[in-house]
Amino acid sequence: VGKLAEEIKKGASSVEGVEVKVWQVPEILSEEVLGKMGAPPKTDVPIISPQELAEADGILFGFPTRFGMMASQMKAFFDATGGLWREQSLAGKPAGVFFSTGTQGGGQETTPLTAVTQLTHHGMVFVPVGYT
Repeated sequence: VGKLAEEIKKGASSVEGVEVKVWQVPEILSEEVLGKMGAPPKTDVPIISPQELAEADGILFGFPTRFGMMASQMKAFFDATGGLWREQSLAGKPAGVFFSTGTQGGGQETTPLTAVTQLTHHGMVFVPVGYT
């Protein structure tokens, strides 16, 4: 997902006037659990807080899948955005998702469908990346 984010950053940054920031959400699992899962080490990408989402003109959320939906870290992050929802701070912002699965059939269809509900509750405008 990190590699995908960097490639998306390259493409988006090539558009005049577009500034791209890459962030990661806070980790909620212990080092022990991450080790048992074989999770890759964390990068030096800064950690985002929910309030920083309100500063963006548009957002692409990227995450790995877990059992056909977004990973728990991402879900926990969305769960922490209640204040933004109450204030409608994200309403009208364009948003999309990208993700990576560990296996063929590992959630390529269900992951974006379950993610759209998060965007919809915030009143964001879903913009699919599409096949291109």
